[in-house]
Amino acid sequence: MQNIEGIIPAIVQDYYTGKVLMLAYVNQDSYDYMLKNGETCFWSRSRQKLWHKGETSGNVQKIKTISFDCDNDTILIQVEQTGTGACHTGSYSCFGDSAGEFEILDEVYRQIIDRDKNPKEKSYTNYLLNKGVDKICKKIGEEASETIIAAKNDDKDELIGEIADLAYHLEVLMFIRGITPRDIRNKLVERHTKEGNLKTINSKGEF
Repeated sequence: MQNIEGIIPAIVQDYYTGKVLMLAYVNQDSYDYMLKNGETCFWSRSRQKLWHKGETSGNVQKIKTISFDCDNDTILIQVEQTGTGACHTGSYSCFGDSAGEFEILDEVYRQIIDRDKNPKEKSYTNYLLNKGVDKICKKIGEEASETIIAAKNDDKDELIGEIADLAYHLEVLMFIRGITPRDIRNKLVERHTKEGNLKTINSKGEF
């Protein structure tokens, strides 16, 4: 087991996308906690006590790897980020909300969450959420059929629009069933990894 002298910085990185999530500090007690429990834990310099990340928010970080730098005075922790993200503001990362090229999927999902918490009059999203799973699934079936027709018509612009409509309705269904875009990305990476092709995934988590 590595011994830590004093308090050292820890860089937390998304294991799947490579995105830097946050910077925190670790001492021997927090390091021992992480080894034992498999979730990030830091030393809060302001409160002078251990801080189990996500203990209050529920956005825990499940540790995949822990690495020390060449001088043993900085830690790199790769994690599976759960919940809405790492930042206390609700953002995916403390260094900006971008989760990669397809961050718009996260933004649409966050807007669906906001509509659920703060309904708006004449909101189509609220209409779907109020109608429930049956209506949402019906719309997904309609959008899937329209996507197929656009593809058969060889109309690229129309096809892009139909795929975007289908993706939106799928995200509404995901929300109502408690599934996040990150769950889907993680599953795709998991399946791709099983095929032995992890090396083809770049820093954004793209194939």
